[in-house]
Amino acid sequence: MNNPKILFPLALIGILCTYFFVFGEEKTLELIKKEYLYLLAIIPLAAIFIFFKIKLKNYELVDFNKNSNLSFKSIVMFFLIFQVVDYFSEGSFEGMISLWLLYWIMGIIALLLMENVNFYKNYKMIFKKA
Repeated sequence: MNNPKILFPLALIGILCTYFFVFGEEKTLELIKKEYLYLLAIIPLAAIFIFFKIKLKNYELVDFNKNSNLSFKSIVMFFLIFQVVDYFSEGSFEGMISLWLLYWIMGIIALLLMENVNFYKNYKMIFKKA
């Protein structure tokens, strides 16, 4: 159940549904536009990910990130701590939830970075032997 391929899209759907319900369409689109630079940062990371995925398709890969996996419980605790801090620093419930999209984007960026580093280490290891 802790598969990021399932959790990230479900989280995005939940965030967007909450935004539309709480803020309405105009404010939701404004919040999304406000994060455009972070969204653009995902494009080169995704391109690198796809490049390595295609290049290393037929090779057995070593998971260099296996010791760095956080448990789902730890992630939820971090999220709750950030929510309490955001509630007080942003001044309201609406200010707190307006940062959810930013957290989601940063999660995608972190996941892509970890995967790209893992692919790069495998790439170096495989093609150094050849």
